[in-house]
Amino acid sequence: MRKFTGEELTQEEVVALMKAALMAPTSKRSNAWQFVVVDDKDLLKQLSLCKEQAAQFIADAALAVVVMADPLASDVWIEDAAIASIYVQLQAEDLGLGSCWVQVRERFTASGIPANDYVHDVLDIPLQLQVLSIIAIGHKGMERKPFDEARLQWEKIHLNKYGGK
Repeated sequence: MRKFTGEELTQEEVVALMKAALMAPTSKRSNAWQFVVVDDKDLLKQLSLCKEQAAQFIADAALAVVVMADPLASDVWIEDAAIASIYVQLQAEDLGLGSCWVQVRERFTASGIPANDYVHDVLDIPLQLQVLSIIAIGHKGMERKPFDEARLQWEKIHLNKYGGK
């Protein structure tokens, strides 16, 4: 969902989203992830500039959850932060909210600054933490058609061995 209404989230909704993030499993229970919850409109606008494309809608979101982790605390911080990101998105959907993942790691601003560095500067994030994603969340500004199950790519499912039938 990249289109949001202007309606704010309730405190209960935000708490439910953060509970989901904190319940996300991690390798060896390292819990190397951390989260910055942003609802300040000026900061949301600044975060919407973290990439040259596909981030502008953050400015219109009610909330953004910046998902980051400490690579020194876990060698699989990317996977752990990705799982937490998806937990937030699944919780948003369960609450009837829309969300969209904005990739930060390995992306750049329009002026060529690494998106990770840009987000660090905007939010005063400690140097050792690496930003994986920003999850934009808000009330759905449009309805999307459900996924067409007739278009599922069953040929990508293999039984017992690759190519197994």
